[in-house]
Amino acid sequence: MIKTYKVMLLPNNKQRTKLFECAGVARWAYNWALEQQQTNYKNGGKFLSDGELRKKLTELKQIEEYAWLNNYSNNITKQAIKDACIAFKNFFEGRAKFPKFKSKKRSKQSFYQDTDKIIITETLVKIEKLTTSKKKNKQKLNWMKLAETGRIPVGENIKYSNPRITFDGLHWWLSVGIEEKEIKNDKYTEGIGIDLGVKDLAVVSTGERFKNINKSNKVKKLEKRLKRLQRKLSKKYELNKMKTEGGECRYRKTKNIKKLEILVLKGRRRLKNIRHNYIHQITASLVRTKPAYVVMESLNTSGMLKNKKLSKSIQEQLFHEFKRQIEYKCAWN
Repeated sequence: MIKTYKVMLLPNNKQRTKLFECAGVARWAYNWALEQQQTNYKNGGKFLSDGELRKKLTELKQIEEYAWLNNYSNNITKQAIKDACIAFKNFFEGRAKFPKFKSKKRSKQSFYQDTDKIIITETLVKIEKLTTSKKKNKQKLNWMKLAETGRIPVGENIKYSNPRITFDGLHWWLSVGIEEKEIKNDKYTEGIGIDLGVKDLAVVSTGERFKNINKSNKVKKLEKRLKRLQRKLSKKYELNKMKTEGGECRYRKTKNIKKLEILVLKGRRRLKNIRHNYIHQITASLVRTKPAYVVMESLNTSGMLKNKKLSKSIQEQLFHEFKRQIEYKCAWN
């Protein structure tokens, strides 16, 4: 069983700049692979494997125009190409929509690290080829602080799988998977049934009820503050609207607008964290009782969202997240 650990990184200014560059390299390689696949498909060619595309990229690096790619880890581009090929396979096999090109503004910024090259201690993580210099003082740039001490298990026998570094709009995060043994309990209690709803988040067959946290004063105050900030932000955009020679409207992003955008992002993140934390507390308390089985109803959430009066309340309840957490926590235990 693979268990994923996620820890926030604390990079300095130079490291933050390098992380954005690495994410840009991954995005460029992904888009390049998609373009190669699309051009090949239009010309009547067969699907290109990630091995063929990597060979093409290696040849491309010899050209002076693309020599800048040699300053970054080849594992970043290798995995980005692999991800693009997987996206194409998922489309052709009917599991996903046609893959889109990644945008600098809208797409999630992330990149891959090699399992053999990444080094994790209790307080630090070493990122591969963040700087190419071999000088001792420059090598410090490769070591990055972790926000939590001892969060990720370390040791000679521990093997990490799929290390990824992602940016969520505010902070950089490191996520790794570690193979762990399954817990098998000797004794179990009776099975339980869980009913999800809007009035109460969950009603358990044992008679236990869990309230809707979105009705609490704390969440209501945060939502009110967030609405006020969003209105203020939209007014700022309207004041800075400019018309081009072609008649198109463009918005000039000032420093005050950027500050407000960060406050809005922080407000949204705060609400999200409160809701997720509440669900974590509930699911952990239910699984801790070691039930023999857990039964939940299969809700038609997409159909329920068509009800205009209840759609917002249903979205805020995060039914899918509740089910996801129950599933993996039951699998752990």
